[in-house]
Amino acid sequence: MTTKIELLAPARDLECGRAAIDAGADAVYIGAARFGARSRAGNRLADIAALVQYAHTFWARVYVTLNTLLYDNEVPQAARLAYQLHDIGVDALIIQDVGLLECDLPPIPLIASTQMHNHTPERVAFLERVGFRRVILARELSLAQTAAIRRETTIELETFVHGALCVSYSGQCYMSYAIGGRSGNRGECAQPCRRKYSLVDGNGKTLVEDRHLLSLKDMNRSHALADLLDAGVTSFKIEGRLKDKGYVTNVVSAYRHELDRVLAARGLSRTSSGRSQVDFAPDLSKTFNRGYTSYYLDGRRDTPGSIETPKMMGELVGEVARVDRRSFRLASTSATLHNGDGLCFFDADGVLQGTVANAVNGQIVTPNSLTGIRKGTQIYRNHDHAYLRQLEKSRITREIDVTLTLGETADGFSLTAVDEDGVTATSTLSTEKIVAEKPEKMTATVEKQLRKTGGTAFTCSDVEMAWDGVYFLPVAALNELRRVTLERLVAARDDARPVLTGGIYKNNVPHPERKLTYLGNVLNQQAAAFYRRHGVTQIEPAAESGEIDLRGKRVMRTRYCIRHQLGYCLRDTEAPALNAPLSLIDEDGHRYPLRFDCAACEMEVFY
Repeated sequence: MTTKIELLAPARDLECGRAAIDAGADAVYIGAARFGARSRAGNRLADIAALVQYAHTFWARVYVTLNTLLYDNEVPQAARLAYQLHDIGVDALIIQDVGLLECDLPPIPLIASTQMHNHTPERVAFLERVGFRRVILARELSLAQTAAIRRETTIELETFVHGALCVSYSGQCYMSYAIGGRSGNRGECAQPCRRKYSLVDGNGKTLVEDRHLLSLKDMNRSHALADLLDAGVTSFKIEGRLKDKGYVTNVVSAYRHELDRVLAARGLSRTSSGRSQVDFAPDLSKTFNRGYTSYYLDGRRDTPGSIETPKMMGELVGEVARVDRRSFRLASTSATLHNGDGLCFFDADGVLQGTVANAVNGQIVTPNSLTGIRKGTQIYRNHDHAYLRQLEKSRITREIDVTLTLGETADGFSLTAVDEDGVTATSTLSTEKIVAEKPEKMTATVEKQLRKTGGTAFTCSDVEMAWDGVYFLPVAALNELRRVTLERLVAARDDARPVLTGGIYKNNVPHPERKLTYLGNVLNQQAAAFYRRHGVTQIEPAAESGEIDLRGKRVMRTRYCIRHQLGYCLRDTEAPALNAPLSLIDEDGHRYPLRFDCAACEMEVFY
């Protein structure tokens, strides 16, 4: 097993990327101006270059997403962008479209996006054999499935541990495209999974009406990092390229603390340098989430659906005991509410409503609106004003540990810096040696001045004085020695920084499949050529080609099962029987037939 493990964080933009690094991320992933799977999270090359420079200070890495399907005319554009990203020092590219593998790419490591449906040992082994450095595993995989992939491969395994969940296997959802032409494989998903649906049986009877039946809770596997590590995961990924700085800071800090504890217990280390200091207590319940699920990590032990609402409900703060003219009283509460807190509740029709606490006096709350609040209403806090203000004002520092040794030379003095990675730099000062009149005072002055590393990425943990006597050195000379030495250490670290290498192997190893339907996501001629070279004999164009009539075809495949969520699992002998087949009906009246594969614990949605 590798001894260096990565915590990978999202970066919506340069500000969020720097915040993630400061909070302790070993790497960040960010979208370029085009071809990323979040079309609203693109960034200029200049901003990505600035993030690369900042990250590399700590030997942290920057990965750029080029993980959409590409039309023929876009393939050469994406290849040119790959060269531009390589030129500014990006550490790896995350891709989905294998058409790029037929191009002349720079020698940059490639990461197989989760959009490539990396869910079996056979698929992952194939990607390893054609040259991918890493695969991002399907979110749905259990610990046992992850371990099985690890046993059959040696490639780096990256897995999601936190954030929003796609209900479908990534790369295998065509519902948004079928409904309105916005493809998730093109970074434009309209999120039909967050809409309301009704569930009807084979007789047309409505079993559940107007609920968010395809909406999932958010993933939280912070408790399972040790298990995932033992299963073979080498990179722990936080989702959220559309999330703000506060979200990134809080979540990365929480996972950094927990992962460090796990690594220390196993004698393992992280892939980057430096230690982060935060002045707040990370709390995963305080930033956006739809409730949490471990999402089948240990099998079907929970129900991951967030079917009441796709919005954040937050923490339950209490039940309304009385409603007055302008306020309400909570029966009891374990939370300390503040003026400005965001509150939410379900009204009499089961619709999530929101209000703001204008004033709080113990258990008496005066909101900006009482509409919909009645005795017995359960009140939730989805915006902790005081905590989020603290998070906004937080000061986070990340510094690299360094030891400074002041030594003696034949014609003066030397200062040597050794950092936590063992990188060394030295500078010298030629000057007359004058014995200090007050040795103790001079020793204290030397230590004080050499520890002043402000304005750099370093913090001095120890100062050693390796000289025969105690000599007088002016403060200005000490400061100059320190400045030059640390500048040289920066340069030495840049030379010593581990650089990832990679590149595609142009071979003809057989692909696990011989026939690809529209589910193979082949949108351009280069992708077709790649698969033919690897033994695929029948290739249907991707849904996004416009050549496929999706009526009656599968538009979603998922491990999430509505029957299990609602207590109708076919494996449960005590569950009520339903008249098959079941269908979803959306708010526009469109029917989506459902099919259930109990052997694979999967559900399919048809258009």
